[in-house]
Amino acid sequence: MPPFIPVTRSFAIDADEIVENFVRASGPGGQNVNKVATAVDLRFDVANSPNLPERVRERLPAIAGRRLTNDGVVVIRADRFRTQEQNRADALERLLAMLREAALPPPPPRKATKPTLGSKIRRLEGKKKRGAVKSLRRGRPSVD
Repeated sequence: MPPFIPVTRSFAIDADEIVENFVRASGPGGQNVNKVATAVDLRFDVANSPNLPERVRERLPAIAGRRLTNDGVVVIRADRFRTQEQNRADALERLLAMLREAALPPPPPRKATKPTLGSKIRRLEGKKKRGAVKSLRRGRPSVD
């Protein structure tokens, strides 16, 4: 039985669905950067995952944004840390955070409201005041 990674109380993902590729990281690190592949490219196939609830599968593309490929695969690049293990944990936590956000219930629909009478009056008074200021500027010769 493959190990499962809990995302929320209601669902978990199979650890075998996550593919990790290790590449060399850019940035500071001295000779270590040139020798050791510490950065992680984590891939998770959203489109073909049997463990994702349908509402998570529908909401995830909006949350993932550019990290989602045309094939429905989320790609997360982690190279913040200097060790491979820390980068693996970082990438996995970022994926789980994305999945948890997609699992949240959608926000309630916005109820349309009308502006109050007082706010309408204040708006019109402000417009009259501004118009009066501008009308006073008309007819004056410009000062060079």
